Amino acid sequence: MVALTQRFAAYAAGIRHADLPAEVEARTRFLLLDLAGNMLRGRHDAESSAPLLAAARAMGLMQGQHAVLGEAARVSPLGAALLNGAFAHSLDFDDTHAAGTLHPGAPVIPAALAAAEIAGAKGADIIAAVVAGYEVTNRLSVAMPAGDHYDRGYHPTATCGAFGAAAAAGRVLGLSAAQIEDALGIALSQAAGSLQFLANGAWTKRFQVGWASMAGLAAALTAREGFRGAAEALEGKAGFLRAYAPNPTPERALRGLGEEYELMETAVKPYPSCRYGHACVDAALALRAEHGLKAAEIESVTMGLPNKGMLLVGAPLEYKQHPKNVVDGQFSGPFVVSCALAHGLFGWDSYARMDEAELRTLMPKVTTEEDPEVQAEFPANMSGKLTVRARGQVFTKFVKVPKGEPSNFLTEDELRAKFHGLADAVLGHERAVQLADAILTLDKAQDVHAMLRLGAPLQPVRLAGE
Repeated sequence: MVALTQRFAAYAAGIRHADLPAEVEARTRFLLLDLAGNMLRGRHDAESSAPLLAAARAMGLMQGQHAVLGEAARVSPLGAALLNGAFAHSLDFDDTHAAGTLHPGAPVIPAALAAAEIAGAKGADIIAAVVAGYEVTNRLSVAMPAGDHYDRGYHPTATCGAFGAAAAAGRVLGLSAAQIEDALGIALSQAAGSLQFLANGAWTKRFQVGWASMAGLAAALTAREGFRGAAEALEGKAGFLRAYAPNPTPERALRGLGEEYELMETAVKPYPSCRYGHACVDAALALRAEHGLKAAEIESVTMGLPNKGMLLVGAPLEYKQHPKNVVDGQFSGPFVVSCALAHGLFGWDSYARMDEAELRTLMPKVTTEEDPEVQAEFPANMSGKLTVRARGQVFTKFVKVPKGEPSNFLTEDELRAKFHGLADAVLGHERAVQLADAILTLDKAQDVHAMLRLGAPLQPVRLAGE
């Protein structure tokens, strides 16, 4: 039997900032910046945020000294992990790992930051811990593998993310390998997340990711106090991999551990929606620009997707063509492509235009299908093909590697632009610049407190979610 739990625990306990390859260390700071923008705007502009804050208050989580980005009040450590994790995932604008079909940053980074406030950790230790958390999260998902896990109805961002959050928090807290092994065993009792939110656009997708972050932090803190966790939590007969998927490959999770970095296979989203639709958005923007297409000229549109993309953004088609709320829109291929074709852009503010007549006329013209050429690229690439019929002509574009993927990653300027597009409305431009600079120089910080204080708005904020 592969000693996966033990190996992951030893890896997380032993990882050091000084030993990270330069490109991994730099990419980690970029991922921190990207998630921070999501947390800030998600706190204020997601319809689920106000009730979640009220629920956290009812649970006694809103009393403490820990930071929630975008929030002036201080909260408990567990409250910070829950809220930052949920807000990070609320816009569906956070990072993605194609092979794992998940979003590693949202469960991992908030747990690491909350643990850092407890421990007074240096920035270099936070970066190392985040790398460990990403590696555990991403590697677990590919070992399931993700497709089998999805087929059982699980949401791997939440399930695998709980273990990554535990590993990251454990590293920040300075736990030993044995203690992190216990933390993973405790996280096993909390790993949960269901795809049933797709049935009605429920807010549980956001909640369960925040809960995974909180669960990981709770597991690490509980292990620190000497509480024993289940042995062989990941690979055992009743462990995570075998209980949550029919044919896991635990050895795949260990391939190249410490030498190859699944974190470097993590993409950043240029558009705030399910990643499976992004290649077709790229294609729509390119075709519109190249041919001067106008929405009124379009007769029909066909989105070519991989089979897992069909599950999330393509079917049932009639439902996807008539989204009723933001969550529906985030998982509607017809909506995101229609925005790109009609407006020449697709950003967070596009959701406010969902009921425009132009979009409501165009969306029923957009159909989806599993495309063999696209499927052949999956899961190595989250490709897409768009075919537009207009003016009596057919325009087709295949996008193999969408913008933001590891081999087509955003530049620092592009990442800053995305960050300011989210953060300025909450913090104001000057304070958002200060926060971005602090995150991108986190490796030099002696503690995380000063950076997180910059995430508190100086003035009351009133956006769509208020």
